[in-house]
Amino acid sequence: MRLKKILFITTGGTIACVRTPQGLRPVLSSGELLAHLPGLAELCQPDTLALCSIDSTDMSPAHWLDMARAIEENYDRYDGFILCHGTDTLAYTAAALSYLVQNAAKPIILTGSQQPISNEITDAKKNLRDSVICALDPRSHGVMVVFGGLVIAGTRAKKNKTISYDAFASVNFPHLAQVQGDRLVHYIQTPLPEGPVQFSHALDQRVFLLKLTPGMRPDLLPAIFQLYDCVIVESFGAGGIPESLMEGFARGLGRYEDTHKVLIMTTQVTYEGSDVGIYEVGRRVKDQFAFLEAHDMTIEAVITKSMWLLAQKCDHFQELQEKFYRQINFDTFYH
Repeated sequence: MRLKKILFITTGGTIACVRTPQGLRPVLSSGELLAHLPGLAELCQPDTLALCSIDSTDMSPAHWLDMARAIEENYDRYDGFILCHGTDTLAYTAAALSYLVQNAAKPIILTGSQQPISNEITDAKKNLRDSVICALDPRSHGVMVVFGGLVIAGTRAKKNKTISYDAFASVNFPHLAQVQGDRLVHYIQTPLPEGPVQFSHALDQRVFLLKLTPGMRPDLLPAIFQLYDCVIVESFGAGGIPESLMEGFARGLGRYEDTHKVLIMTTQVTYEGSDVGIYEVGRRVKDQFAFLEAHDMTIEAVITKSMWLLAQKCDHFQELQEKFYRQINFDTFYH
């Protein structure tokens, strides 16, 4: 039986770090990284591609496009892809790739670690090996995060611990599977996609996340709407905008067909999502503005989906609305 060909795409991150006088720095090459898994060649045919070597704090949409391009260029040559990534922005990258690479019948897995792979005690080797087990499973497909033994849909992952090995949670959706030794136990069974894989090649970065704080001044809004075309409001609780900010939003947004300015409402609360309209502070937003609501989506998915969506240049708000609410990789259950 032919061993499956897996392409390991390395980007740096803690998993590739060594200690320096300036702190942990990602310097291990892709070959040095995989050398810490001596039995790898018995499981698959591994190849490596070093895309960059950075702390994931420096990750940007340009890097996401490079990753998607690398997968597209190598898609027909490999049975699966494993991206080694720093943990701090891994959830953003997983969500972005979910929109940039859709309908993939092959697994595209992101993983990393809380401790460098060269440490005597580390979670890196397990996470990397678990990713291989997941990639080799014939039922695995699409963008996923494998970390701490869990398999999480690319749009549902969130880092919620800074030190512990179980650093990622699946937000508002069950995790897809769990790695138990050499076995993958599936909890969410999805059929392989029909039709060809679809790649996107553009993201529009004019997206701003505004986290509401009590007493926020309205005079910052004109500058935001001047620089950005999409403003995501992380509101309190179920959702709403303070009365003091309503006039500023009205001036900044205008009519979508005239300004192409987009308002997206979400919540600062991690679990259970937003429901603008429960309270009067939300109903006045519904009465005055045409807006999109994130409901149960993670903020990482909302930001990256907005960048992907803005790049498509929707002429009418209804078209924008339809595309935003279309489910991609389990990102939303709004109907």
